[in-house]
Amino acid sequence: MLTTIFNFPKSAPVKNEQKFSVHQPTTMYDIANSVRDIARQAAAESKELIVLCIGTDRSTGDALGPLTGSKLKTLNQHPHIFGTLDDPVHATNLVTTLSFIQLNYHNPFVIAIDACLGKLESVGYVSLGYGPVKPGAAVNKELPSVGDAYITGIVNVGGFMEHMVLQSTRLNLVVKMADTIAHGLSFGLSSYRH
Repeated sequence: MLTTIFNFPKSAPVKNEQKFSVHQPTTMYDIANSVRDIARQAAAESKELIVLCIGTDRSTGDALGPLTGSKLKTLNQHPHIFGTLDDPVHATNLVTTLSFIQLNYHNPFVIAIDACLGKLESVGYVSLGYGPVKPGAAVNKELPSVGDAYITGIVNVGGFMEHMVLQSTRLNLVVKMADTIAHGLSFGLSSYRH
């Protein structure tokens, strides 16, 4: 059965940003196709692929990154994962983690995963594209931009009282998004290697 899962239809390469609703049954496979394309580009540039899951388990909305990292580690599909529930990457250790990656990995290609806030009609969407994310922007934190590619999950509505909004985000949505992203990453990385 797994071999049929990995026989994805050919898709156009990832350009700029793609958005997928976590409520659609094909989203996991759409993410997998995009991740496979990203992994191909990293390999073509002889880069070492790193998955950096940003966030904290102290805020429901901001737990998307660590939840995704933990789920991805459980799937045992990728050796270079930073940011889990046991060892989250957040505002206070982000710079240290980025320094560690630069010092210990040859020519790293970082896929950054983070939660974000957006418009009401975008809640529940996963965005994927090339370029960095700006962690902490929703809550006005000054942190470095991160990543060569990104996967972000819009977990709630932004624009007013962002700290409260992140705290009151529905756990069910965050878990569903983390499951979808982790499995999409896992399938995409596995299909690239096969």
